[in-house]
Amino acid sequence: MMRTYSPKASEITAAWHVIDAEGLVLGRMCTEAARVLRGKHKPTFAPHIDTGDHVIIVNAAKIVLTSNKAELKGVHRYSGYPGGLKTETYANFMSRKPEEAIRNSIRGMLPKGPLGRQMIKKLKVYGGAEHPHAAQMPVVFDLSAAKSR
Repeated sequence: MMRTYSPKASEITAAWHVIDAEGLVLGRMCTEAARVLRGKHKPTFAPHIDTGDHVIIVNAAKIVLTSNKAELKGVHRYSGYPGGLKTETYANFMSRKPEEAIRNSIRGMLPKGPLGRQMIKKLKVYGGAEHPHAAQMPVVFDLSAAKSR
């Protein structure tokens, strides 16, 4: 009888991946980033432990939304007080804070609770093409293979 493998914290190695978001669709790019952050691309994946890798997203300001969603879709914030609902279009939100738009999209795809909060800390999003993580020897993540699926 074969036993189920469960990875130990000491056995987990986290690589670094760079995703260039220029011209990519927001949701499709975010699902791939969430998959890597969660560790589902590894054969040692376990749902109860953080087996994921670090993800760096560059050119966040150049991401696109399809079929007029930028003007039609709204982003909501609620202060908790009566009348405290603030709504703005995705186009306005992306022009103000493109990094935050991507981070919020990916956060919604990760587990809720302490495990998800640990995973979102491994996400770094930058509006431009530069990032300060060159010392970690990141692997450039090619999403063109993911587009063909």
